[in-house]
Amino acid sequence: MGKSMKWIENGIEMLSEEFGEKAVRNAIDAVKKFQVEIPGWALGTFGGGRFGGYIYPGAARNIEEKLDDAAFIFKLTGVTKRFATHMLWDFSVDGMVANYNIAQRVAREAKDRGIELGAVNPTYFLAGSHMGSFTSPDKNTQQRYIEQTILAGKIAKELCNGIVTLWFPDGSMYPGQVDLKKTYQRLKNCLVKSYENMPKDILILIEYKVFEPGTYSTTIPDWGTSFALAKQLGPNAGVLVDLGHHHHGTNIEQIVMTLISENMAGGFHFNTRYAADDDHAVEPNQQMARIFYELVKGNVVVNKDEKKNWAYMIDQCGGRENRIQALLHSVDSLQLSLAKAMLVNSKKLEQYQDADEIILANRLFNDAIINADARPIVAKARIEMNVPVDPIEAYIESGYQKKIEKERK
Repeated sequence: MGKSMKWIENGIEMLSEEFGEKAVRNAIDAVKKFQVEIPGWALGTFGGGRFGGYIYPGAARNIEEKLDDAAFIFKLTGVTKRFATHMLWDFSVDGMVANYNIAQRVAREAKDRGIELGAVNPTYFLAGSHMGSFTSPDKNTQQRYIEQTILAGKIAKELCNGIVTLWFPDGSMYPGQVDLKKTYQRLKNCLVKSYENMPKDILILIEYKVFEPGTYSTTIPDWGTSFALAKQLGPNAGVLVDLGHHHHGTNIEQIVMTLISENMAGGFHFNTRYAADDDHAVEPNQQMARIFYELVKGNVVVNKDEKKNWAYMIDQCGGRENRIQALLHSVDSLQLSLAKAMLVNSKKLEQYQDADEIILANRLFNDAIINADARPIVAKARIEMNVPVDPIEAYIESGYQKKIEKERK
């Protein structure tokens, strides 16, 4: 942010005059409490090479270097202690079978660096999955992925934070290519078999994606399908919302409200949706603040009872930008969005809603969601947490980028 203490204090004073001291204080405390995982795959060479073979300077070459980067990001933010992993990238030698012993080693090395392993992601899209993973007509392929999913549950419980997130690329590219009912039934049957053999005290979150790579059909294309599968599995299953995985214009905050209203366990993969994917870093836009308002109102973020909070993770993997800077930018954007959501006067808003004061309700809502400058709140929270006020500026000044570029040529 590069702002002076006087600018921060003046900003807090102005926000307090408009929204009240209590609301501002609550927003500062919420920013301090909010935790979000960073994705290990964003710190390696995956993603950017899809177009032009570009790899950003200093990219981590192995899991140890990913953990080094993650630990440095945590040092600058204070809110990214957990590191999400992908089974066949991080716990495998051959990219085909995951290894528990490797996971043990990675967990130890994370702890040595002052961070922890977060959500475990079984990897369903590498070699041997060209005809699907759980939907594959080949029984051996199905079994291999079932075993990987069961192992993910064991690793999640014993070495990580007890969360397994599932995303399946299964689908088809042309009408008639597959039988839609049979492929869905195969996926559901394999999912049930996996679930029955996984620990019952972990959380399984089922992700969805409107399309890609299955451009005609994707077996889990929307939140309703994830919801139905989670209900089929049981109480320790829920829905994972990835912001990039929707049609343009989708009212994602309404999806969030519905899941909360139905008491469905949930989680988020945060990013920004410019394309039909999840490559871009998070930006503090209106949609993100509106989503956080529903999360705040639903008591599933910064709740004193941590068991009631949803799981929050960043999922991004850009092609051109410095990815460490991009992750720091995402954390900054999420904190700003949360702070804005905390400033909404819900009681006054409800009065306008009950009185059918449409424009007044909208203006009151947007005073916080769009018009409020929440940067002083985030800056104040960081000062109280004893972390840099501007994490990207601190990263540039640290010399870490030059160091890794030299070491990782």
